[in-house]
Amino acid sequence: MKILVCISHVPDTTTKITFTNDNTQFNTAGVQYIVNPYDELALSKAIELCEGGKGTVTVVNVGDSSTDPTIRKALAIGADDAVRINAVPRDAYFTAFQIAEYAKTTDFDMILTGRESIDYNGAQVAAMVGEFLDIPSISIIKKLDFDGSSAVLEREIEGGKEVVNVSGKFVASCAEGVAEPKIPNMRGIMSARSKPLVVIEAAPIDEVAKIVQFETPPARGAVKLIPAEDAASLISLLHTEAKVI
Repeated sequence: MKILVCISHVPDTTTKITFTNDNTQFNTAGVQYIVNPYDELALSKAIELCEGGKGTVTVVNVGDSSTDPTIRKALAIGADDAVRINAVPRDAYFTAFQIAEYAKTTDFDMILTGRESIDYNGAQVAAMVGEFLDIPSISIIKKLDFDGSSAVLEREIEGGKEVVNVSGKFVASCAEGVAEPKIPNMRGIMSARSKPLVVIEAAPIDEVAKIVQFETPPARGAVKLIPAEDAASLISLLHTEAKVI
């Protein structure tokens, strides 16, 4: 069994986000990057499925050389090898296309991603990869069992859960509950240095979207404290300012 796991290089959740060049570019100065947490869940599930010599796990990332430390962390967690597609990701379409083009060259049994990346929260890549490869894609799964030829996946729906059975190759985006995140140990960190990280060039593709500008949320207003005995003022503010009643 061969599993491909797509990983994103994202700012740590504690990072203060700012923009440069008239709010058209993300300011990377002083930013600490991590493996996208949802992708870590996908990676942990892939490693779990391959434990005991049942298969191999390859991680793939679309990025420039600055993402190498993040890829090495994925190798330390337990991936067997890694591929970096040498390009700065422009958007979900570009990223999915590059991953699909690489996947066409290798016979993977399944492709796992996180449900979304925590920087843009688009949740688009998994479905696009499935479309490019003309294979099923199942979004936001909470459970995955694989018997070597078919998979049973569970996902939450309104009022319950949906169980999907898939035969053959597929793409799935993983959410909380699919696996417990694995923490790199010293042995994994040391072995990650010697595991193969192959760099390939990006496939040509036309630009279909362009970021025009970023905007940060407006600053929160000052808190207004209303005396407990002045319920009328509170009701008035909820009606005229907060507009929630």
